[in-house]
Amino acid sequence: MPAHAWRIETASGPEASRHLEHIAALRMAVFREWPYLYQGDAAYERDYLAAYAASPRSVFVLALAGDEMVGAATGIPLADEAAAFRVPFEAQGTDPAQVFYFGESVLLPQWRGHGIGHAFFDGREAHARTLGGFAWTAFAAVERDPDDPRRPAHPRSHASFWRGRGYAPRPGLAMELEWTEPGRGPCMHALQVWMRALEPA
Repeated sequence: MPAHAWRIETASGPEASRHLEHIAALRMAVFREWPYLYQGDAAYERDYLAAYAASPRSVFVLALAGDEMVGAATGIPLADEAAAFRVPFEAQGTDPAQVFYFGESVLLPQWRGHGIGHAFFDGREAHARTLGGFAWTAFAAVERDPDDPRRPAHPRSHASFWRGRGYAPRPGLAMELEWTEPGRGPCMHALQVWMRALEPA
């Protein structure tokens, strides 16, 4: 199928329940790569994604090629997220009710570079505007030691893409999350929060 032959579909809350197995498989495949080095856990994926599906104000932006899901991105009001995500914002004086949080963007390698990443951001930002009441959109990205021996020779950075979308790292706003790495077991990971003021529709 030609690389340009993709389409975007969106679902919100419980409407997305039928897609969760496919999104979990994408997350486990893509996040196994640098820099996340995530050893997938089906039970964790089920619980994590079910929490998004349980929020009627969440959004799932799906990239499809024919009948195959090749990428997915999620978003949810930060107030509906787990405490590990909310507390760092509260500690800095940011009201979670003002923030629409982006969970992840995962896309199979062969579909990168065709504009799907922009479609993921467009879809989630539009959803947040439609809901109304949000001053910010935000996401968190893992921070890795520059001397980590597992770092690829030429790692792909998304920083310029994020900055081009109007996002910037918020100084002092970070979170710690635990996941299992291949060969290392459960580890704590530092994630930097990036934010953008959400202009009205």
